[in-house]
Amino acid sequence: MQRREFIKSAALTGLATEFPLTPNPTFPKPQKALTFLFQGDSITDGNRGRSLDPNHIMGHGYAYSVASRIGADFPEEGFTFYNRGISGNKITDLQKRWETDTLNLKPDVLSILIGINDTAATLNKPAEATTIDEFESIYRGLLTDCRRANPEILFVLGIPFVYPVGKRAENFEKWRDDTNKRQAVIRKLAGEFAAVVVDYPAVFDKALKKAPAEYWIWDGIHPTVFAHELMAREWIKQVGKRLRFLR
Repeated sequence: MQRREFIKSAALTGLATEFPLTPNPTFPKPQKALTFLFQGDSITDGNRGRSLDPNHIMGHGYAYSVASRIGADFPEEGFTFYNRGISGNKITDLQKRWETDTLNLKPDVLSILIGINDTAATLNKPAEATTIDEFESIYRGLLTDCRRANPEILFVLGIPFVYPVGKRAENFEKWRDDTNKRQAVIRKLAGEFAAVVVDYPAVFDKALKKAPAEYWIWDGIHPTVFAHELMAREWIKQVGKRLRFLR
């Protein structure tokens, strides 16, 4: 019986270590009810609902996990969460819907994960592709518009990723090289706009030591349930360095 209780206690301790998001009285709470907006492509979309049904509105990916934890731990703060990721989107698609799906929602925290479909277009549909310079210019313009609308906005820029699984194993060097160039652009912009960087590739590279790539990124681009969990943990970890009440 004592051994059984010890194992139960150890398991609970482990959960506390993996899920550190709890109200922390050491750090000040926000002075307003923050609005969190997640933007991007299918990885953010997560098959989200297109209605106001609160059971489906955040999808089933990392954006859902982040919102569920923060909302559950800080219900008294009245935070608002939006998911406006759309499957297949490139940076030019974000640009077309930026006013409606971003500026009009007036986010205080704007999380963006974009770029892998721009790489896909470069390889498969060059007529629809943006050059690296165009990608940078458009991305910078979107951030500038948001900063102009809200000088205090916190940007959270996710680093796109690709792995040699499924069709991506074909011509993987081309996939990798173009993605790496867009990663560099995003890191550059993060420096310009004092953004939080969420380095998803670094998280997955570390995870590969425990399980193969297809366990985490089933087709080389889209995360599995387990990988979305890693993304959510890293998002909260990095954003918590700026929104310190999350720590």
